[in-house]
Amino acid sequence: MTTQALSATHTETLQPHAIALLRIALGVMTLAHGLMKVFLFTVPGTVGYFESLGLPGFLAYLTILAEVGGGLALILGLFTRWVSLALVPVLLGAAWVHLGNGWVFSNEGGGWEFPVFWALALLVQAGLGSGSLVLNRRFA
Repeated sequence: MTTQALSATHTETLQPHAIALLRIALGVMTLAHGLMKVFLFTVPGTVGYFESLGLPGFLAYLTILAEVGGGLALILGLFTRWVSLALVPVLLGAAWVHLGNGWVFSNEGGGWEFPVFWALALLVQAGLGSGSLVLNRRFA
């Protein structure tokens, strides 16, 4: 076997695991943000924050549902492509909220680069699919 053939085989073996690592990391981050809205900020507090931005309060409920449900789905590898795409508008909304704070997320109030990067990572995940370590391959 040539070095090139070995490299191709090695890549094919590792690639599904790398895809799963990205998916699980995105799922954990998404779930953590949803649970933060529930347990730290509280649901009424999150609704109030959305309303203070001029957004309808029901969007807070949809955002929490998307983040908690979407995070769990990504962790489990369920409907990965669709869930990843569905979460992109949530992250673009977060970028919009932080737009006036500048580029760097460490700025007061947080910047917009992290939510935009996260949205791009979700688009990449949608393109890659689920990878390995899924609950049920049929629903991946």
